[in-house]
Amino acid sequence: MRKFLTVAAGGLAAGPAAAADIAIKVEIPRLTVAEYHRPYVAVWIERPDQSVAATLAVWYDLRLRNNEGTKWLKDLRQWWRRTGRELDMPVDGISGATRPVGAHTLAFAGDHPTLEPLPPGEYRLAVEAAREVGGREMVRIPFRWPPLKAESATAQGKDELGAVTLDIEP
Repeated sequence: MRKFLTVAAGGLAAGPAAAADIAIKVEIPRLTVAEYHRPYVAVWIERPDQSVAATLAVWYDLRLRNNEGTKWLKDLRQWWRRTGRELDMPVDGISGATRPVGAHTLAFAGDHPTLEPLPPGEYRLAVEAAREVGGREMVRIPFRWPPLKAESATAQGKDELGAVTLDIEP
């Protein structure tokens, strides 16, 4: 029986090898601004028609009372319009706290409950970031599922996102 990779406070925990693995690295850049707030970030997989195939992660302010951090999720406009407004946050295994400056990795095995139902085909990894008193930015990386060979691709953000890297292994 295959198990999936999970991101834990201590790093990655892995089970037996899966059919395919996806690793996503999202860089939050250091900005020199008068008032800095950590960005809200949504990471999802979309089909060629831009409909959402799977939401992988949503990072937002969990510290606010009465789940008020969800109030600004609509600033992640593309994700919000396509699927976010249909979700009742927080969502176990998807939602989490905003991240500090630096590179952050998400890892999934092909039999992860989010990826296992994906039919073979063309997809795009979408990463969107929005920051209070800041801007909004989105990057996309095309990929094929399941992968036929190991592949790596990177998209470079300009302001709110740094490098976003997608590594896929069969």
